[in-house]
Amino acid sequence: MQLAAIIVSLVLIVVGAALFGRALLQIWNFMRLGQPVPAGSRTDNPAQRTVTVIKEFLGHTRMNRWGLIGVAHWFVAVGFFSLLLTIVNAIGQLFQADWLLPVIGEWTPYNVFVEFIGTMTTVGILVLIVIRQLSKPNKPGRKSRFAGSNFGQAYFVEAVILIVGVCIFMLHALEGAQHHVDGYEASFFISYPVVDQLEGMDVSTLQNLTYFFAGLKIATSFIWMITVALKTDMGVAWHRFLAFPNIWFKREADGGTALGGLQPMTSGGKPIDFTDPGDDDVFGVSQVEQFSWKGLLDFSTCTECGRCQSQCPAWNTGKPLSPKLLIMSLRDNAHAKAPYLLAGGGRTMEGEEKASEEQLAGVPAAALTEAERPLIGTAEENGVIDPDVLWSCTTCGACVEQCPVDIEHVDHIVDMRRYQVMIESAFPSEAGTMLKNLEKKGNPWGLAKKQRLEWLKEVDFEVPVVGKDIEDLSEVEYLYWVGCAGALEDRAKKTTKAFAELLHIAGVKFAIMGGDEKCTGDSARRLGNEPLFQELGMENVMALNTAFGEELDDEGKVTEESRKPKSAKKIVATCPHCLNTLGNEYPQLGGDYEVIHHTQLLQHLVDEGKLIPVTPVEGIITYHDPCYLGRHNKIYTPPREIIGKVPGLRNEEMHRHKERGFCCGAGGARMWMEERIGKRINNERVDEALSLNPDIVSTACPFCLVMLTDSVNGKKNDGKAKESIQVVDVAQLLLDSVRTPVDPAGESETEPAPEPEPVQ
Repeated sequence: MQLAAIIVSLVLIVVGAALFGRALLQIWNFMRLGQPVPAGSRTDNPAQRTVTVIKEFLGHTRMNRWGLIGVAHWFVAVGFFSLLLTIVNAIGQLFQADWLLPVIGEWTPYNVFVEFIGTMTTVGILVLIVIRQLSKPNKPGRKSRFAGSNFGQAYFVEAVILIVGVCIFMLHALEGAQHHVDGYEASFFISYPVVDQLEGMDVSTLQNLTYFFAGLKIATSFIWMITVALKTDMGVAWHRFLAFPNIWFKREADGGTALGGLQPMTSGGKPIDFTDPGDDDVFGVSQVEQFSWKGLLDFSTCTECGRCQSQCPAWNTGKPLSPKLLIMSLRDNAHAKAPYLLAGGGRTMEGEEKASEEQLAGVPAAALTEAERPLIGTAEENGVIDPDVLWSCTTCGACVEQCPVDIEHVDHIVDMRRYQVMIESAFPSEAGTMLKNLEKKGNPWGLAKKQRLEWLKEVDFEVPVVGKDIEDLSEVEYLYWVGCAGALEDRAKKTTKAFAELLHIAGVKFAIMGGDEKCTGDSARRLGNEPLFQELGMENVMALNTAFGEELDDEGKVTEESRKPKSAKKIVATCPHCLNTLGNEYPQLGGDYEVIHHTQLLQHLVDEGKLIPVTPVEGIITYHDPCYLGRHNKIYTPPREIIGKVPGLRNEEMHRHKERGFCCGAGGARMWMEERIGKRINNERVDEALSLNPDIVSTACPFCLVMLTDSVNGKKNDGKAKESIQVVDVAQLLLDSVRTPVDPAGESETEPAPEPEPVQ
């Protein structure tokens, strides 16, 4: 047995190491097929990036939000890397059954570590195996996050970990038996009962058991290595290596998710100048090799865990989009096409083949066939990604928020949309009306700019307009960015008027841009029309910079002499989409402002005692987190703090809230598109709210307000919701409570509250 185990093990070690080295080179060459990224965008602050990797791995900061699953996975992940010396130990035991590692082999702390981590790795994988079986997608009535995952590959990996874990445990127990452990010892604090049983066996049996488990451990480990080396697209295995660089190269060095603002559109690793684009600039992504190398790394890192899928509003309402399946499809396409691309294949912008027939002669037929597939196309067209998948996305960010290996799904979806919109003009027809209105009128409804001031006629106090009532914003504390919905949509106008009245009551000096305000371009950018976003954005930035008293040069840029610090340019917005664009995207266009949400400012005013909720608003309330306020900008507390200060309200959280909040269905320009597939997302969200039997459904976004109101009204008409239920913005709630005059004599002096944190 010993000789056979030695021969088989040595052959597997040599073959496995050689193939694994070759696989690493293949992956390196594969990643180089992707496009470059802007200089420094993925390598800035290397020390912080390294700290982020360590924190995410050792702290399992993204996995541990899943409770038991996170703990079990931590032991499996840590065991894989920290128990590598047990392979060396097993090799030694093949030649000498009672062999121990030099120096540390008899060191109690090391043995305690091996005993504990080895056992918990085994327990951890057993837990994960059970969870996978309980979540199998073939069970009726269950929406499994594993639907579409490669179960065969997962079973193989799980079996390998389980076998190796058992071997580590048994080999350690055999060490104790062969070295005659008498009585309890800390080194064998878990395995001692097994050691005690083994000590009754003769030396020959103990040796043969050692050869068996050592050989099994080595064979299992290197069969796994050979398998994954031959299949470099096996994400469930490769993620344990690729996750580290994928996290290190993530968009935000400090560990933040790839949410908030979209990155500038690039071609060949350089931002595109839309005022004078280059002749060879590539707009968006129409072929998998047009993704950046970070995109290709993202695709290969996917572990198919399905956390993104389980949180996706499109998937949960019967749409064809699954973020997991989308990433898997892109990965499979990229890997299958790689031999063709590595041989010099690919097409120019004019559609001509780059490589000659001689260069492609040795490329496998399967790779040539894959190269002919359109990236976006229906099943009949043999497309990699179906158009319905692409246009189902609301860009809510749930997938990015949940991904344990930091895949940037939203960026990749928008990149594909850009090509479809800008080059193919292939997008849902209803969105075309919105784009035309933005181009002609500067708002998605196509209304005249004078309409933006109509709501002022409905308030009984003066609201100064920049350029009309005041020259610039030096006389006021805040510019209130009303937004298109806030100025033009009847339901959202109620929020606008309520917030303006609250500022008036609190004595906050503010002004608005009036007709000079245009749509920020959020919907245009997320639909994929980057030039229109740039046009609207630059016009708004020029208007804002002028309003803040900064002088512009001939190119419309702020002169250095007149440039004001960010803290001197305060903007408050009631729309999270405006907040996100103004605060996170306009710096790309030369506009650097301190932007806060209206709930942040209102909470600050309540804390300062400038707004005092006194009138009870009775009933049960449930708060809906807007995606662009919560996940994209991490603002969860202020709305809840305000609700908590209003007397009479009892807040009940929906099952999906905060980081796991469920989208209303309006983001990603979906506000302007029909929802023809599956259940309407807003209906799904309202059903969840109605399960709490609330009197009030509250939110803090005009898009959410519209979507939730439409659904509630529909359910009222169908008799599925009580007539008294209201859908209101947090500002409206607060105004209802502070309208009663407060006795000045009863006011108490309070410490000034800290200023609200702006969007970074």
